[in-house]
Amino acid sequence: MVPPTVTAVQRRFLNLHEYQAQIIFQKFGVGVPKNLPAFSVAEAVEKAKEIPGDEIVVKAQVLAGGRGLGHFKENSFQGGVHIVPKSKVAEIADKMLGKTLITKQTGEEGKPNNTVLLAEKVSIKDEKYFAILMDRASGGPLMIGSKTGGTSIEDIAAADPTAIIRTPVDIIEGIKMPEAEKMATEMGFTGPQAKEAATLMANLYKVFIECDCTMLEINPLASLTDGRVLVCDSKVNFDDNASYRQKEIHDQRDTSQENPIEVEAKKYDLNYIKLDGNVACMVNGAGLAMSTMDLLSILGGSPANFLDVGGASTVETMTMAFKIIMGDPNVKSIFVNIFGGIARCDHIAEAVVAGVKAVGGNAAIKPLVIRLEGTNVEAGMKIIKESGVEAFLTNDFTTGAKKAVELASQ
Repeated sequence: MVPPTVTAVQRRFLNLHEYQAQIIFQKFGVGVPKNLPAFSVAEAVEKAKEIPGDEIVVKAQVLAGGRGLGHFKENSFQGGVHIVPKSKVAEIADKMLGKTLITKQTGEEGKPNNTVLLAEKVSIKDEKYFAILMDRASGGPLMIGSKTGGTSIEDIAAADPTAIIRTPVDIIEGIKMPEAEKMATEMGFTGPQAKEAATLMANLYKVFIECDCTMLEINPLASLTDGRVLVCDSKVNFDDNASYRQKEIHDQRDTSQENPIEVEAKKYDLNYIKLDGNVACMVNGAGLAMSTMDLLSILGGSPANFLDVGGASTVETMTMAFKIIMGDPNVKSIFVNIFGGIARCDHIAEAVVAGVKAVGGNAAIKPLVIRLEGTNVEAGMKIIKESGVEAFLTNDFTTGAKKAVELASQ
């Protein structure tokens, strides 16, 4: 969602459904078309009566882009966004609810659609693009805008880099109305709509700051033929690190949209992301985990996952980590890469041994490579050697990675 010239801060985040974000927007005075969520066909029919106009927009609610061009797995119904007469709402909702929507972003497995958003059909005069994100280069929030909306910001930037408007915001001072009005004018808003757009941008900035967002993208930000300026579609990410003070927002997390293994891993404070390779990685520390994946790739291997077990690895977390890895049929070898800093190698070694034994021992485990280095490394090596766990042991990073790749290819 960011032009190549912008340096964005990447992190794990919460992504809410469109209908959930719309509710938050309205609390902050951000204009949106009249809309209501429905969770059943009967509810969709009833709520459609509350939406103005003879026609209505019915949108599938899945956490993926490209809904309009997607299709449903079970019935091959084309499109996750439809404009229909109200008399057709039941038919369309029935084809969407309880089905799996496949888009260019979901892969062939798709995502379950359990909600439809019923929205007012509006007459759009012009579509713009607007976003706020955290930008490392400017050291704070960055507003991004364009006169052109309704398409991806990457496509806009590729066609004409000068079409992208960037306005850094002082994190202490916040957004000032002259700044917002200037940006609205540069984005092509004129007359009363320019002031309305500026007010909307200022309110969106309040959402961004007060709700601990990492990114807020409005595409399109629409000027209507009736003079209104509305958010017609949006994507909002919320910082996972702020969940303790944004409980109401984070309680809305829809885990049905996430990989079930990643959801289970999170319960044990394991940072797990499944990939498509065959060398499983179990590493303490996100930086070392990324370096491990890089080295495996350089050596001709292919990582099966990102898995950061953290610094306080316990028997319970290691057991769950091995269970997750062993549940991936693509895994051919396992590379445990541990650097003992504050966490001691002997403590981690004990947890690794217990984890291997808990999932069935040598008979059940895939070929195992363990690299230990750092605090109490000799004691850690001794624990593993005397445990009976069959593993290739080394304290050299590259040697361990090479062996893991070799074992995966056999």
